[in-house]
Amino acid sequence: MAIESTASDKIMICISTRGQAPAISFCEAVLKGLAPDGGLYVPEKITPQPADWWASLRGKPFQEVAAAMAGVLVGDEIEASALTAIVHDALNFSVPLRRLDVGLQMLELFHGPTFAFKDVGARFLARLMSHLHGGGETPLTVLVATSGDTGSAVAQAFFDVPRSRVVILYPEGHVTAVQEAQFTTLGGNVTAIAVSGAFDDCQRLAKEAFADPGISGRLRLTSANSISLGRLLPQMFYYGYSALQVPRTSRVLFSVPSGNFGNLAAGVMAWRLGAPIDHFVAATTINDTVHRYFASGVYEPRPSVPTLANAMDVGNPSNFERLQWLFAGNLQAMRATIDTSVHSDDQARDAIRDLFDRFRVTADPHTAISYLGATRGEDYGTSARPHFFMATAHPAKFREVVEPVIGQDVPLPAALAEALARPRIVQRLATPTLSELAKLL
Repeated sequence: MAIESTASDKIMICISTRGQAPAISFCEAVLKGLAPDGGLYVPEKITPQPADWWASLRGKPFQEVAAAMAGVLVGDEIEASALTAIVHDALNFSVPLRRLDVGLQMLELFHGPTFAFKDVGARFLARLMSHLHGGGETPLTVLVATSGDTGSAVAQAFFDVPRSRVVILYPEGHVTAVQEAQFTTLGGNVTAIAVSGAFDDCQRLAKEAFADPGISGRLRLTSANSISLGRLLPQMFYYGYSALQVPRTSRVLFSVPSGNFGNLAAGVMAWRLGAPIDHFVAATTINDTVHRYFASGVYEPRPSVPTLANAMDVGNPSNFERLQWLFAGNLQAMRATIDTSVHSDDQARDAIRDLFDRFRVTADPHTAISYLGATRGEDYGTSARPHFFMATAHPAKFREVVEPVIGQDVPLPAALAEALARPRIVQRLATPTLSELAKLL
C-alpha cells in the first residue's frame, strides 16, 4: 500500500520505474534521488481521493489545498504539523488563475522568488530535505543539471541551508543572461559549473555521477532535478488547486510546456489522485522525441536543438520513463489522455505577439508554446472543458526574445536587476566526462 486517505499509519511506498531496486519509503526516496538500478522513484500506488474530498477543498487557498494533498500523499511519514509548516513556508506566494477568454485561462506560476514555476518544487524539496537530513554528519551534495530555470530555483532554495551544498551543471552559452546570473552569483554553498555542450550532456553527467558508487557514496549525492520525486510531488499541488477553480461540472484540459516532462508527469499523478482533470496536451519545441513516439510507437531520442524556449531543449527527457510507468507502457492509454503538439520558434514569436495584442499579456516563449497547445483543439473556446495553459516564467527572464516581438521594453524586477549586477562565480568543464566532473566535485 502506498497512498491511503483513511489509514492512520500509512506511508508512501516508492519503487523504481525499472523494477530492479528495493521498495523504500518516500523520505528515503527523497534523499536518494535516483534509484540504484538507474530508474526513477514513483509511488507504488496512487489511490484516487473521492469526489467529496476534492469538493471540500473548493474555495480554499492554494497553501491549504497543497497541505491537504501533501498529507494524503505522504501519510504518516512526516508529522502533520511539520508537513503543513513545510508547505506554508515553501509556498509563500500566489498561483493566480487569469481568465482571458471563454474557456481559456492562464495559470501564473512565476510569482516565487526566482520568477519561475520551478520555485514550487525546489523550495518544497529544500525544506523537506532540511527536515529529513537534520544533523546528519556528512553534508548533502545536491547535484543538478539545468537548462535554465531549475538551476536558479534550486540555488536560491538551498542557498545557505546548513550542511548542504549545491552543484549546478549548465550548458555554457545556452541559458539567458538573467538565468545565468541567478545561479552563478550566489557563491557560498552554491557552485556553478559551465559545461561545454548541451543540456543533454549535463543531464547525462548527473546520472553518471549518481550511478557511480564511489562518487555518490563519498559525497552523499542527492538530486533536485525533476528526477527527484520530492521535487515532482509538490508540482501536483497547483494542478489540484487550479482544477478546483472551475464549476463542479467541468473537468479541465491542461496544456503543459514540456521539455524533461516532469511537469506533465506531476499533472498525470494529480489526475490519478482524482483531481478533476480531463486531458493534457504536451506542447513542445521542435525537440519532438515524445511527439514522434506518439505517432510511430518507436522511442528514438535525438540530440537536442537550441530554441527560444531553452528550458524545453531536451532530446531525451528523463521523466518520460515515469509517464510510461504511469500508463504501464500502454501507448493507447497514453494517447487517450495526452495529446502532443510541436511548435517552431516562429510560431512561438507569433504566439507572444498574439497574447500581447489580444489580451495585453506579456509572455515568455515557454508560456507562448503552452498557449499554442491550449488553443489548438477542436473544443477550444467552450466552457464545457476549460483549457488552461501555464505561464511558467516571468517574461523579463527572456527580454531578448520578447521585447523585439512586442516592440516594448519588459520591466526588470528589482531582484533580477540585482542578480545581473553581481559578479559571476563559475567553474568550467571543457570536456563533459565523468572523470573531469569528479575532479571538480
